Amino acid sequence: MRAVVQRVSQASVSIRGETVGSIGPGLVVLLGIHNEDTEQEIKWMTDKIVHLRIFEDESGKMNRSLVDIGKEMLIVSQFTLYGDCRKGRRPGYSSAAPPEKAEPMYRKFIELVKKHKIKTATGQFQEMMEVSITNSGPVTLLLDSDKIF
Repeated sequence: MRAVVQRVSQASVSIRGETVGSIGPGLVVLLGIHNEDTEQEIKWMTDKIVHLRIFEDESGKMNRSLVDIGKEMLIVSQFTLYGDCRKGRRPGYSSAAPPEKAEPMYRKFIELVKKHKIKTATGQFQEMMEVSITNSGPVTLLLDSDKIF
């Protein structure tokens, strides 16, 4: 499982010009599911992201997590995070989970985030979306469960 995590002052996702999800300050998570991911990776990724200490404390040090400060999360499915660009000019996506596996895992991730009492917004699975992000910092991190398991 891969995630691009961005600390934002605001973000939204639109489909065909209609906003389907938006947040104020918090995190945007672009989430890619690998074809071999299991619930173990979902749980690890959820726990890692909600507890990442990337928000400033009163001293200006990145020492607070999303759970600590009660901000929001926008979650967008992003199979292209598994695009393999090593050969040719067109990325290959054979490592990305097929939709019938990826969608339930994406929904499970959302469910686990909500259990932390985090207000969430989402895109729509398998839709062409426009994501607007105002990155704060900028702070952008790449998490990959393959580096752990």
